[in-house]
Amino acid sequence: MKRPVAELVGTGRYVPDMVYDNAYFEQLVDTSDEWIRERTGILERHIASDDETLAVMGTRAAEQVLDDVGITALDLDGIVLGTATPDRLLPSTACDLQAELGARNAAAFDIAAACSSFLYSLSVAEGMVISGDFQNVLVVGGDRLSRITDYTDRATCILFGDGIGATLVRPVASGDRGLLSSYLKTDGTLANLLYRPGGGGNHPPDEKMLEERGYYIKMAGREVFKSAVKSMAEACDRALERAGVSAEEVDLLIPHQANIRIIEATAKHAGIPMEKVYVNIDRYGNTSAASIPIALDECVRCGRIVPGSLVLMVAFGGGFTWASALVRW
Repeated sequence: MKRPVAELVGTGRYVPDMVYDNAYFEQLVDTSDEWIRERTGILERHIASDDETLAVMGTRAAEQVLDDVGITALDLDGIVLGTATPDRLLPSTACDLQAELGARNAAAFDIAAACSSFLYSLSVAEGMVISGDFQNVLVVGGDRLSRITDYTDRATCILFGDGIGATLVRPVASGDRGLLSSYLKTDGTLANLLYRPGGGGNHPPDEKMLEERGYYIKMAGREVFKSAVKSMAEACDRALERAGVSAEEVDLLIPHQANIRIIEATAKHAGIPMEKVYVNIDRYGNTSAASIPIALDECVRCGRIVPGSLVLMVAFGGGFTWASALVRW
């Protein structure tokens, strides 16, 4: 097991007040509460208003982190924001978050790895701390998927919600805690199984894109399911191997909250019983980059994570990307 050089301290989260329950979607598409519950595990999801931008929501989550750690925004020297739904394409949403927060001493930038963005950002922040040039790096994962969801598409509209979560990465204060290992992987040959056809520089907004609803998420559900289970199981194995830790030693698994069946299958492949798996997809749906940091904050605040807890986090997202991180809290 490698000696930790960076640790996670402080957590925060923000979810909008507006809620879409399953009955809402019965009015939009051919579905039912029973069908959605059985196949996804989702009961409701939170939806951001026009005023609840990613930068605004991120500020609320970040303020909780700063309060936990006992520092101010001026003490931050780095902000890494993982998202697939930036408030605007230029500048990065991390820059807007920096301005909202008043963290004028922090370098700020976005990471785009879809639902894996938080764990990718965590790994980048660890590297910043290892360099010795950064002492307090705010890591944020958030998305407003409602902005790119096609509410006429039965296969996808029931899945997604909005939210954001955050933590702080800093040089480790104690040698027996911190980030023990991480694992990042990508397979770009499968990109068209989960993607947005339009809206970027290759297909900028135009009348045809709007007519074809090319701005919205497209997903091949069955193929994504198979790849997600296989990839998340692999990511769990690699993180444990790199740290020299067995699955039995893990106190808590926090998986990306995409689908209850994916979560159950991943836990089974990893050899971790469901009583050690944190699940909140019923209350939030798939919040993409926000799902793990939201769950992390809930676990810390409800006592599921305490000092010394061994926590395994794992995610899968469009790209395809997948990632894991093992942390001694």
